[in-house]
Parts: sequence; structure tokens; C-alpha cells
Amino acid sequence: MEQRSATAVLIPTKYENLHETYASRTTRLNPVWKRRLVPTVLILWDVLLALMIWDAAYVLQAIWGRGELSGGVAIATMVPIVAVWIGSRALLGLYPGYGMDSVEGLRRHVYALLATLAVVAIFALGFQLENKLSRLLLISAFLGLLILAPPLQYFVRQGMKKVGLWGKPVVILSHRDAGTDITSLLKQNWELGYDPVAVFDFRLGGEDESSESMHHQKVLEGVVELAREKGVDTAIFAMPHTRREQLARLVGLASINFKHVVIIPNLSGVTNSAVAAKNFAGTFAVEIKYNLLDPWALRVKRVIDLLGTVIGGALILPLLATLALLVHLESGGPVFYRDRRMGRDGKLFSCLKFRTMVSDAETLLQRMLTEDAGMREEYFRYHKLRDDPRVTRVGRFLRKTSLDELPQLWNVLKGEMSLTGPRPYLPRESEEIGITQGEILRVPPGMTGPWQVAGRNETFFSDRVRMDAYYVRDWSVWLDIVLMARTVQTLMRGRGAY
Repeated sequence: MEQRSATAVLIPTKYENLHETYASRTTRLNPVWKRRLVPTVLILWDVLLALMIWDAAYVLQAIWGRGELSGGVAIATMVPIVAVWIGSRALLGLYPGYGMDSVEGLRRHVYALLATLAVVAIFALGFQLENKLSRLLLISAFLGLLILAPPLQYFVRQGMKKVGLWGKPVVILSHRDAGTDITSLLKQNWELGYDPVAVFDFRLGGEDESSESMHHQKVLEGVVELAREKGVDTAIFAMPHTRREQLARLVGLASINFKHVVIIPNLSGVTNSAVAAKNFAGTFAVEIKYNLLDPWALRVKRVIDLLGTVIGGALILPLLATLALLVHLESGGPVFYRDRRMGRDGKLFSCLKFRTMVSDAETLLQRMLTEDAGMREEYFRYHKLRDDPRVTRVGRFLRKTSLDELPQLWNVLKGEMSLTGPRPYLPRESEEIGITQGEILRVPPGMTGPWQVAGRNETFFSDRVRMDAYYVRDWSVWLDIVLMARTVQTLMRGRGAY
């Protein structure tokens, strides 16, 4: 580790004119009012959504339910349930939910619904009301909230972001390029709600201890002044390589003026969403759980794959037949293309796709790469070609919409693939994956995964490997659900493969 003593000067650095950008937004509200307005909007939206879903459930009850349910009973049932649901979400920190990613937000959303359902069950049994409650009404309402609430709440947050409401200002205290990296990350993941208004760069140099303490106090005064001006209550320390004693002194000074202090440790590639803080007799420790090492987690993932494949395959069977006919009519020959890919534990399997290229595609590729240096460089970086002359017209449409991968449902049914997972890699890519291969091949590859929703084919091969390794470390049922939802969103935006 680089040897650095105390601190010298704290210098505010501009990153895309962060300070000016924040100040020039269309919505200029007092920070206190903004902090109150955002959760208020989210709560009012949730109440409105719950009322609409309850009304739809009441209509279903009237059509298919057994016996009549009076409007008074329906309202008397609805009001406490909605109140408990909103209260549960508030207790779980979902209003406004700053600093919470989509996976954690989904997890807490489900927990809030389960808590509400438990309260309703206890209340009904305690007051012997189970025979007066409509099961169809309750099931319809809870399923509606379970499925519709997360995506609609996402659009509400997106709307607030556009008018300058979503997000709270934060300051970043960093060293060297760490602040720029964290700022970029927060900009890309706007749903976290951390809006950096300034980046302060600690330039560290040799000082004695007393001088160091004085400098720390002085330079933090500038941070505090800006924080008070902009209503900032959160400071993010992005100093992963700073000595423990030095960081502890800085955090101690910052905690006097900031309600929330976030420390980004030097644990990149190690931690995941299942991390838990531990107090070992006053010593801070981090427990990391790798869910995919749990046999029961793999069994749950397999059950989800089977249910999704059987139900989804039955629904899209007419579409599969139509696409198969189009492929055959354009170029004749086989409808499906089988390619050898590496599965779980490196076992090779035949990955199934609709054929999108001419029959002698591999021979043609080798000739093109030999003759065209630019094409060779592009294929080396992305392992794909944007304007690939081997692709047919129907094939281009299938790739653009990713419909060419639908036959992989058969691979999922056989257990060779999963609905979500790492990319199915070619055997010749094994050497390029490197030492991460053992980690990635711990699970079956997926029809969709993190790289498909993060950047599709614009991502470098090395970035895909990094994202796949992150998926394996970070896996949870909630992550799979989020990835499948984002896959649908990506395809609807037309960001398919090429």
C-alpha cells in the first residue's frame, strides 16, 4: 500500500459542473420541503394505486365471487389493509428509499406485503371475521400490489427525477480518481437517489499528527459550509486505499455535521448484497454469504426455471411456430442453429437458437477476419460484428428483438441453462475469461443476465465477464426477478442484439 501521512489541502473539483447543474434545476425548493415532498408524493401514489387495485379486485369479486359483498364491507376491509401496507413500507424505509437498489427495494416490497397479510390474518382470526372476508378479493388485491407496484413506482420516481424532485444532495470526499468513479456510478444508477453536488479531493502529504488534525478540521469546514448551503445531510467517503487511522479520524470529524456517513471500503469484487455487518467485541467485521453455494438456493432457482419455462413456453408456442416458418421460407435449410457452449462446471452442451445466418457462416467469418483488419479488431473487442454480412434479413430482425434465443427454453427445460445467469460462453473463449471462469461456471448459463440489460453488445468482453462474476456472487431470487423485468424493458426499447 502506498505510504501516506496526514492531509494537506481539501480541493473541490468539478465533475460535469455538478454544483451548477444542481442549482439550475427547474425545481428550486427549500431542501427541507423537498425532503418532505418526495415521501409524501410516493405515499399518495401508493394509496391511489392501492385504491385502484382494490376497486378492480371488487369488480372481480362481483363477477366471479361466491355470494355478494357489500360496498361497506369492502371499504371497511380496504382502509385498514392499505394503512397497514403503507405503514409497513414506511417502517422498511421505502419512503423515499434513497440508497436502496432495485433488488433491495423489491425484497422490502415483498416483505411489506407479507407483513400486511400476516396482520390481516391475525386480525381476522382474533375477531372471528374469516368468514366475512372475501378470499378472492384479498388474493386479487395482494397479487395486484405484488406485481404492479414495483414497475409503477419506478415510473413515478423517474417522473420526479425529470422535474428535479427525486434524489437528495450528497458530497463526496475522495482521493485521486475515486470520487470521479463514484460520481459516474451514482449518475448511472440514478434510482439510488444520491445526487452528488460536489466532489472534494483530499491531496495527502506528509504532516505531523497535530498539523494533520488541524488541517482535517480546516478543510472539513469547507465541506460543512457547502452542506449547510445545499441542505446536504449525507457524506460519502471514497478513499478505499486510505490508512484506517486516517479514515477513522476523518469520519469522526464528518459525523459531527452529517446525519449519514457512507464509507466505500476497499472490497471491490468481494462484497455483495447479502453482506452483513458484524460486531466482534468492538471490532468491525463483514460477513459475506454466497447464496449459490447453498443447495436449497439452487433448487429454488431450478423450480422457478421450470415454472417459467412451462408456462411461458405454452403461451408463446404460436409465436415460435411462426418464427420457425419465417426462417425456413427465407433461406431454407435447418430452422435451428446448435452451437457448443460451456455450461455448469464447464460441461459442453448444444445451445439452441433460431438460425439467423447463412449456412457456411463460420467459414465466411474466418475469411473476413483474415482479410479485414478493422473487422478483426471489432470482433476481438466485442466478439460480435455490428454489420455482419452473414446475417439474413429475418435473422437481423430476430437478433434485434432477441427472439432468436427463444428456443433456448428447451435448454432450460433440460437443465442445461437457466432463465437468468451468466452468458453461455464459447469453448474458445475459455482462456480469455481467465481465473474468473471457475466462479462463473459454478452455475448454468442464462437466457438473459446482467450484461444483456446493462449494455447489450456495446459492452466489452472483459466487462461481460466482470458482470457475470458479480451475478454469481450477488445472486438472489430478487436479483433474478429484477433482471427478467429489465430484460423486457430493454427489448421494448429496441436495444436488442446485432
